[in-house]
Amino acid sequence: MDEIVYALIQQEEEDGEDDLEQELEQGAALAAVALMVVGAEESRMLRAERRQPSRLYLCRPQLLPNPRKDTPWQVLYQSRSDRAFITTMGFDVDAFEHIIKSGFARMWYERPIDRSDSAMTTGDPRPSARSLDAWGALGLVLHYLNSTMREVSLQQIFALIPSTISRYITFSLRLLFETLDNIPESFIKYPKLLREFQENSDLIVSRHPRLHGAFASLDGLNLAVQTSEDVDIENATYNGWLSEHFVSSVLMYSPKGPIIAANINAPGSWHDSRVAQPIYRKLERDTPDGFYVVADTAFPRGTQSIAGRIQAPVKTGQHMQGTAEQIEERFAFDRELLSYRQTAEWGNRALQGSFGRLRIPLEINDSQRRGDLIETCIRLHNFRAERVGLNQIRNVYM
Repeated sequence: MDEIVYALIQQEEEDGEDDLEQELEQGAALAAVALMVVGAEESRMLRAERRQPSRLYLCRPQLLPNPRKDTPWQVLYQSRSDRAFITTMGFDVDAFEHIIKSGFARMWYERPIDRSDSAMTTGDPRPSARSLDAWGALGLVLHYLNSTMREVSLQQIFALIPSTISRYITFSLRLLFETLDNIPESFIKYPKLLREFQENSDLIVSRHPRLHGAFASLDGLNLAVQTSEDVDIENATYNGWLSEHFVSSVLMYSPKGPIIAANINAPGSWHDSRVAQPIYRKLERDTPDGFYVVADTAFPRGTQSIAGRIQAPVKTGQHMQGTAEQIEERFAFDRELLSYRQTAEWGNRALQGSFGRLRIPLEINDSQRRGDLIETCIRLHNFRAERVGLNQIRNVYM
């Protein structure tokens, strides 16, 4: 009897050990599966962040609670410091307020903001429900244009979530573009009267006595763009000489500082002579005899119809004929051409230096919006030269 009882107890102990081992094995298996699942999820999230860095944004809990109170922008605006305004937005307080009063504020309060997440494209504006007032909206778009900063930095300055800041930038850019139509100092104005050509020439001759008839300088400007997936657009924007994708522009600078003629947003593969065709027509039809622009040696002189309307220094190695005195005089003339031609380089550097957004590859899929952005920067450049006076060409020649 004792033997039977002992055998039963031993069997129960063996069965218990088997169950414990089985439970341990199952637990280990479940733990391994859990680790695999967690590891896979973490790996997926890491890949997503690397693949789409735009997901790295700030949400409302990481931002100041009220965009209209105690934000870095509000502190800057309330300082009313010309130096601070110029440093961050390119304009002093007076010029900033002039833009506000020229129609920007009225349009900001009267127009509804389009929403990409809604089929409604019209409706009553609700300015009281907006995160920014008109001054904040103008400050936002000028910060955007004058810098290369990412939107996450603008989020911190203005305390706005990503969807709001993108929508406000798009809307404010359109309002600013339209507002500049009400500001004559921003206009791209080619001289119309003989005295206007003569005034420009007199400013140039005061520093370069041999350049009688010169009234402006001319140069091309290449702005980087994104690479398009469309083969035709990709080929059109590719510049083989620079081995990159660009849009090309030709700009004419007055000795007073502003840009007085421009053809912008042309495909980067185009030759300068093709981009400059509208400029050539102005030189042919709207320029009095005896006046010319100064350009680089590599810049095409155009057709016979504008012969003499574009002057450039003699190319290196070019054979020159004439007496020693004539050749020496030609060299002296060329030195003055070279000296004044630098003003176009100053202008291009000022344009990209003041508007950092032009140093970032521009969007490729919306040619109209890209062209409007370039034109907005050009017209703001003109307004700044006239209103604020921060312009190297103007400071040297006036």
